[in-house]
Amino acid sequence: QVQLVESGGGLVQAGGSLRLSCAASGRSFSSDAMGWFRQAPGKEREFVAAISGRTGYTNYAQSVKGRFTISRDNAKNTVYLQMNSLKPEDTAVYSCAAGGNIVIVTYGRCDYWGQGTQVTVSS
Repeated sequence: QVQLVESGGGLVQAGGSLRLSCAASGRSFSSDAMGWFRQAPGKEREFVAAISGRTGYTNYAQSVKGRFTISRDNAKNTVYLQMNSLKPEDTAVYSCAAGGNIVIVTYGRCDYWGQGTQVTVSS
């Protein structure tokens, strides 16, 4: 049974940092692209960042570029999202996802999704 489980969310003040983790199980995801998405109350889900499987190529939403960093540890079957200089508008449920390549992951056409972890940034 394939699962993606996020952790690391919480409450942080504006300007602070959090690191999210997404642990995959059920099979190896080393060849899959992985991504992070977020959904704020009353808003549609939006793409945050993605990383390819083999080359580690990354892609970011303009709103987080320079503040967030996606990385992966294939030996641990885990992907991370380091979030720095957090803003109140970053408040959302953050979910990880996996798909065949970084392009389809970026467009949200993922095969697997996690349940999400809440990130709240206070002003």
